[in-house]
Amino acid sequence: MLEATLRSGAAHRRSVFEVFARRLPDGRRYGVLAGTGRLLDALEHFRFGEAELEHLRRARVVDDATIDWLASYRFSGDIEGYAEGEVYFPNSPVLQVSSSFAEGVILETLVLSILNHDSAIAAAASRMTAAAAGRPCIEMGSRRTHEWAGVAAARAAYIAGFGTSSNLEAGRSYGVPTSGTAAHSFTLVHDDERAAFEAQVAALGQNTTLLVDTYDVAKAVRLAVEVAGPHLGGVRIDSGDLLQQAQDVRALLDSLGATKTRIVVTSDLDEYAIAALQAGPVDVYGVGTSLVTGSGAPTAGMVYKLVQREDADGQMVGVAKKSKDKQSVGGRKYALRRLENGVARAEVIGIGDPAQGDTDDRSLVIPLVRDGQRVENADLQGARARHTASFEELPPAARQMSRGEPVIPTVYED
Repeated sequence: MLEATLRSGAAHRRSVFEVFARRLPDGRRYGVLAGTGRLLDALEHFRFGEAELEHLRRARVVDDATIDWLASYRFSGDIEGYAEGEVYFPNSPVLQVSSSFAEGVILETLVLSILNHDSAIAAAASRMTAAAAGRPCIEMGSRRTHEWAGVAAARAAYIAGFGTSSNLEAGRSYGVPTSGTAAHSFTLVHDDERAAFEAQVAALGQNTTLLVDTYDVAKAVRLAVEVAGPHLGGVRIDSGDLLQQAQDVRALLDSLGATKTRIVVTSDLDEYAIAALQAGPVDVYGVGTSLVTGSGAPTAGMVYKLVQREDADGQMVGVAKKSKDKQSVGGRKYALRRLENGVARAEVIGIGDPAQGDTDDRSLVIPLVRDGQRVENADLQGARARHTASFEELPPAARQMSRGEPVIPTVYED
C-alpha cells in the first residue's frame, strides 16, 4: 500500500485513521483500554534501521523509492484518544491518528498489536477484580504466555486493579508492585516439609507465605504455624476443593492462634471461580493462565480504519467501509460519556463535530501526540486511577458475571 500510494501521490493526502472495536467479546458488558502508554513509548522509537531496510531490499518487498522514504520515517502527525484505563464500548473511537496516509498506514500493526493485547488482558483483569470485591489479586501468568507478553500483561492487569505481579521485569520496567510465593519444587528439594518451611522463614521472615498443599494440607498448616509462629504472614493452597479447603484452613489457623494469617488461593482461577470463592475466607487470589489469555477473549477485536481523507480539492471527506458485517462509520469522531447523577447512561459519538453534552457529561478524547511530539505522559498510577473512576461510573450491571449486552448503548450524533 505504501509503495503504490507513493507512486500515485495518494500517500501525501491528509488522512484520519480510527481505532475501535465493532463489538465486545461475546457476553462482555464493557471493555478496558490499555496499552496506550506502551504504544506512545514505542512510537517515539519507531524507526527503520539499516538492517530492516537491507532485508526489504534483498527480499524485494518494496522498491528503492519506498526504502528511501522509510529510511527517513518519523511520525509528524497528531494522535488523540481515550485515556489509558478508560472503559469503552462498541465503536468507541479509542484512538485517532491524523497524518498523511503514508505516515498513518505504516502504524497499523504497531497500534493494533499493542492495544488489542493489552486491552484484552485489562478487560479480563477488571472482571476479576470486580468479582474479588476488594480482596487483592496477584498476577501470576508469566509462565503461560510469551516472555514479553507476560511483562505487558502484568502492566495491563495492574491498570485494571490487580495489586501485584510475580513478574520482576514488570516491576523494573513499569513500577508494578511485585510479590510471589514458593513453588512445590522448593518443598520437594528439601528432605522434609519442616526443613523447607524453616529455610523459607529464615530467609524471608515470619511474614512470608508458605505453600501448604504439597503433601497433607492440615499437617502442613500445623507445621507452618509451629515453625513461623502465630504471626505467619500467609499460607497458599493450590489444589483440591479450594472453597472447602479455605474454610478448613481458616478454622485450623484460628484454632492455632494464627488469626491474622492470610489464605492465598491459586490453581487456574478466573472471574467465575473468584466469584464462587467469595463465599469462603479467602484473602488473596493468584491468577495466571486465564488472565494472560484474556479469560476466553485473547484479543479485544480492535480494528484500524481510514475514516477521513483529503480529496482532490483539498477538502476532508468522510470515507467508510460498506462490506457486510464489517461496516465502518465515516468521518472524524468525538466522544463523551453521558451521565445522570454520576451514572453512565450512553456513549455519545459526534461525527464531524463534538457531541452536545451538559454539565454532567464527560468528554473522553484527549490529545496524545501533537506534530509528532508526545504530549500525554500520564503514569501507570494515573491509568489505574482512570480505570477505577470510569468503572465506578458504570451501572451496577457492569459487575455481573453473567453474559449480557453492553451496559450502556453507543449513540451517534451527526
